[in-house]
Amino acid sequence: MTPLIIALDVESAGQARQLVNRLGASVTFYKVGMELYAAAGMEFVRELVAEGKQVFLDMKFYDIGETVKRAVAQVAKTGVRFLTLHGSGAVMRAAVEGRGDSALQLLAVTVLTSFDESDLADMGYTCTVKDLVALRVRKAMEAGVDGLVCSPLEVAEVRRLAGPKAILVTPGVRSAGAGKGDQKRVATPAEAIRDGANFLVIGRQVTRAEDPQAEVRKICDEIGPHVTMNL
Repeated sequence: MTPLIIALDVESAGQARQLVNRLGASVTFYKVGMELYAAAGMEFVRELVAEGKQVFLDMKFYDIGETVKRAVAQVAKTGVRFLTLHGSGAVMRAAVEGRGDSALQLLAVTVLTSFDESDLADMGYTCTVKDLVALRVRKAMEAGVDGLVCSPLEVAEVRRLAGPKAILVTPGVRSAGAGKGDQKRVATPAEAIRDGANFLVIGRQVTRAEDPQAEVRKICDEIGPHVTMNL
């Protein structure tokens, strides 16, 4: 298995199925985010799981503790592997309680890769991105979540803070020459893996390519010398 998670950021289950079929056996792990979830819901998530695919459900849960706990308990029944949460201590503790003894793995979001210092200032934060990421890493480990979603530019420091067992997933990854889209804090796949990422979320570079399988092979070749971890 490769460390690639392909983002199914499309408008419908039909488009997602078409992409999954085009990628075939070259990809086994997919991200379902808010757009596809709003269009196709848990029914499509269950469809992917039934086909033997691993699913990263990127919902960034954020609500009162009881609501988070009960929602996570529902997700835990489906066979989803990863679920994202906001990095609030109360939210993370509720999620850990909700998943119980299931195999669901919880990932706390540090700072979105589309955010930079000016975005934090707009939200009223006076700290730097680096400081906020460090705080959320510490809180996540204290809460007992399994890992974190972080920018590839911060993954080396997050690995140092979180330790060797934490699962680190990095969006904002692009091969050299690929467009950045709306991401601001990006790096190449090889850099992210070298610095400690376990999994890479790849979107438009693959999903909008003329030959998605060829693009997956290209990325796998780039990261091959750095992939030594147990996935």
